[in-house]
Amino acid sequence: MRDLINIATRQREELVDITSMVQNIVHQSGIQNGLVSVYAQGATGAIMIQENWDDSVQLDVVHLLQKIIPKGVWLHDRQDGNGDAHLKAGLVGPSQTIPLMDGRLGLSQWQNIFFCEFDGPRKTRTIVCTVLADA
Repeated sequence: MRDLINIATRQREELVDITSMVQNIVHQSGIQNGLVSVYAQGATGAIMIQENWDDSVQLDVVHLLQKIIPKGVWLHDRQDGNGDAHLKAGLVGPSQTIPLMDGRLGLSQWQNIFFCEFDGPRKTRTIVCTVLADA
C-alpha cells in the first residue's frame, strides 16, 4: 500500500514530527508485519528518526547542520541561494525504513519520525509512505 502525507512547514530549517501520520497510514493498510518506507520528495528535505522526548534534540540537529554546512558559501547559491539546503538533505538522506510489528511501527519508546525541512517555509511538502507486508 502507498499513501502520501502532505505537510506545510513554518521555518527555513526545522524538524516536523510525522510519526502519527505514518502510523495512521499503517493502520489504514491493515498490514500487521513488514516494512514501512518513508520517503521525502524534493531535493531540500529529508527524513530522520530522532528522539521524541526533548525538543532540544531536534533544535540541536538543526544547529549542528547549520554549523557544519553554513548558508551562502556554496557554488549552487549563485543559482537560487539554497546550496546548504541541498547538502543538508543529501547528508541526512531522503528516506528511512521502519519495521512493522503487529500493526505498529517498530520504533523505540524514544524514537519518532521527522521530516527535515532545510529550505522552508513551504506550503506543501510531500512524503511518500509505502507499507510492505511480509511474504
